[in-house]
Amino acid sequence: MKLVCAQSDLSTNLSLVSRAVPSRPTHPILANVLLQADAQTNQVSLTAFDLSLGIRTSFNAEVWEGGAIALPAKLLVDITSRLPEGEITLEVESAIGPENAGEGLIVTLTPKSGRYQVRAMGAEEFPELPIIENAEALHLTTAALIEGLRGSLFATSGDETKQVLTGVHLTVKQDTIEFAATDGHRLAVVETTNERPLGGIDQLEVTVPARALRELQRMLAHSSPSEETVALYFDQGQVVFAWQNQRLASRTLEGQYPAYRQLIPRQFERQVTIERRQFISTLERIAVLADQKNNIVKISIDQEGQEITLSCEAQDVGSGRESMPAQISGENIDIAFNVKYLMEGLKELPSSEIQMHLNQSLTPVIFTPLGGLKMTYLAMPVQLRKLTD
Repeated sequence: MKLVCAQSDLSTNLSLVSRAVPSRPTHPILANVLLQADAQTNQVSLTAFDLSLGIRTSFNAEVWEGGAIALPAKLLVDITSRLPEGEITLEVESAIGPENAGEGLIVTLTPKSGRYQVRAMGAEEFPELPIIENAEALHLTTAALIEGLRGSLFATSGDETKQVLTGVHLTVKQDTIEFAATDGHRLAVVETTNERPLGGIDQLEVTVPARALRELQRMLAHSSPSEETVALYFDQGQVVFAWQNQRLASRTLEGQYPAYRQLIPRQFERQVTIERRQFISTLERIAVLADQKNNIVKISIDQEGQEITLSCEAQDVGSGRESMPAQISGENIDIAFNVKYLMEGLKELPSSEIQMHLNQSLTPVIFTPLGGLKMTYLAMPVQLRKLTD
């Protein structure tokens, strides 16, 4: 095998796929990246697979002689990322000679200055990425996927004992895709339009691990225009996203996802409209004190004064208080939140003004953007008495 490629192409694609290389591989071959070169198409593909998450990317190169080889991922990433820009020649040769007996294959990297040799393994042992046969592809736009992932991934759980909550639940309908994520304390739901209707399928539901979707988000941002479509294949226990010459395969999460729609109240006694950036920056200042105590911030809603007041009492440290204007309907109320949960959700609401819908001081509070993307962020309040604990 012999090829010539750009250092930037090799380094960028290696860094993308290497995120699917396990840090503690259960088998030596899994610590490698599979490199395949096609002399007919002048395409080089790189694949990494930890048996749960698999990533494949492709790029153009001048392929003189095609072939496939498994290369040590970490070493290759570290070398190529430090090489100067320009062309790199990559050549595979057998390790011949008594000093190399039993060593197998050697890959030589030749940049414009210098020469590096890396021991490699045959491609035969590398596991195949899942291929879902006879499944009808669902076509989603890149823009819809990125919007949905950005507005939901942050709310997934990091608690591995609640496996199904460590993923995003996707509900694909005829003309919409719904992304939902919850960790038990908050819930994010995003509904985006699907420009390519499903063929013969009324609805598809699947829960995909957040880890896989974060890599998908990173890959889409790097390689795909927003109007491009991504093909989604789904089969028992597996999901595959494919676009251009890229592919991401992941196991799905088993278990019943919570009936999150039932958590969202249908009617509200109070509504507050506020400027989002001002609200976030005020929260960030109050959070400095909240972090000293228990991360709790109190919000006092004043209908007569048409303002909200954010405050924090951190015993033995100090206190903070700040007000900002708001459009308020409904009676006055005091309500408290974990400031981290509040800020994380507000930062993902894609509009200059947001609405806060609430009933009582301990019932779910809903935040929605004013116009634009259809997103719902639900945050559970905390008891005010915790402020003086």
